[in-house]
Amino acid sequence: MAQTTSTIPPCQLQTIPSSLLLVQYLMRESAALLGTDVSGSLGVPMDDLTLALSSSFAVSTEPNSTAAPHPRLAQFKSKFSILEQDERRRRFLDLQKRKRLNYVNHARRLADGDWTQADSDGEEDMEKQEDGEEEQNSTVEEEGMEIERRKLPKDYANQLMLSEWLVDVPSELDTDWLLVVCPVGKRSLIVASKGSTAAYTKSGKCVNRFPSLLPGGNRQTSSRGKDYTILDCIYSEVDRTFYILDIMCWGGHPVYDCSTEFRFFWLQSKMEESSGLTQITKRNPFRFVRLESMACTAESIQKVLADEYSFSVDGLLFYHRETHYTPGSTPLVGWLRPYMVTDILDIEVPVGPLTAKPKYANHQLKQILEHKKASSEVRPANSSGGYELEYLSTPREGSGDSADFLCQQPTREANMEV
Repeated sequence: MAQTTSTIPPCQLQTIPSSLLLVQYLMRESAALLGTDVSGSLGVPMDDLTLALSSSFAVSTEPNSTAAPHPRLAQFKSKFSILEQDERRRRFLDLQKRKRLNYVNHARRLADGDWTQADSDGEEDMEKQEDGEEEQNSTVEEEGMEIERRKLPKDYANQLMLSEWLVDVPSELDTDWLLVVCPVGKRSLIVASKGSTAAYTKSGKCVNRFPSLLPGGNRQTSSRGKDYTILDCIYSEVDRTFYILDIMCWGGHPVYDCSTEFRFFWLQSKMEESSGLTQITKRNPFRFVRLESMACTAESIQKVLADEYSFSVDGLLFYHRETHYTPGSTPLVGWLRPYMVTDILDIEVPVGPLTAKPKYANHQLKQILEHKKASSEVRPANSSGGYELEYLSTPREGSGDSADFLCQQPTREANMEV
C-alpha cells in the first residue's frame, strides 16, 4: 500500500526548529548523492527548507546592537524583543548587585599580560551568585531573555563596554543618566604598565606601544610594575589624541565595580592631579583628553548640540549613573546620532551642523512613523555581526544614500602610527 505524506505548508515552517530542518536537509542531500528519492518521507519541498533555513540564522544575537540601524528607525526587532529594553535595564542593575567578580585580579592580568592563572585563582569565586540566582536565570530564559553569567575575558579581546541603540527612552533620563559627546575615532583599550603604554582594538590586537605620562606608562615613572592604568578611549588619528571615555583602573586601583558617576568623578580628579597628559611631548607622544559628562536634561542636550567642538562629533552616549563597567554590550549605555535626538527623545534641538539630517534621514523618518504601527517584521543585524561602537565610526563621506546606510558595514580597523 502506498504511503501517503503531508507536505508542511511554508507558513508553518517557522514553527519547526531550525536544527530539525537542517537534519532533514542533510538527509535529502545524502539521498540525492545515493540516487534515492526521499522527498516523500520528508514531506518538505527543498525550496521551503532553504527559505526556512536562511531566515532562521541571525548574525548577531545581541539586542539592539549598534551594528544594525536604529530599531525605531529601521523597524528592527531582535529575538529578545519579548522583553523591552527598559525591563532589561532593570534586570542588569539587579544582576550587578548580586554578581561578584574579582576585578582586582582581572586588572592585574591585563597589566601583566599573564592569563595563566585565570582558571585557577578564584574563577569559581568570581562566578558565585546569591542563592536562588539559578532559579531566577531559568525564569528569565523562559520569558525570552537570557541574562548570561558573564565570565571576565581571558585576553585583551572583548574588554570594552559596548552600548545599544537607545530604543526605550527611560522615564528617569533627566535624573539617572549622564550624557557624553563622542568624537569620530577608533575605540581603543589603553593599558599602561611596566613602563610602556599599549593600545588594543576591541578584538584584542595590539596596534601600538609608546611611552606616556599615565601611571605605569613610562620607565621614568613606573614603580616596578605596581602602578598600572586601564582606560577606555576613542583614538583620533587626525589630532593624535586619545579621548578618554571611561576608566577601569588608575595607579593600580581598579574601579570596574564602581558606579558610572564615581568613575567619571575619579577620572576627573586624577586628570586634574596629572600634568602633561594633554600635551604632545617626547615622553607623551599622544594626547590624553577626558571627555566631559553632563546630566541628560533637555536643556543640557540642547546646549551640547548647539556648542562647537574641537573634534568631529560622532554621536551621543547615554550612561546610567549606577552601571558598573562590564565588558560586553549593555542596555545601561545607550547610543544616538545627534540628528536622531528630536525623533527619539522628543526634544527640540537648535538648527546647526550637528543636527543637520543626512541624505538617508528622510527615508528613516518615514520608517519612524511606520514603526509606531504594529509590525511583525524581523530584520537581522548586518552581515559582519560587529559593533559600530567598536570604534565609533560614522558613515564615510560619499559612501552612498539611505540604502547604503541601512546596510553599512563597520569601517575596518586600521593600525595607528606613531
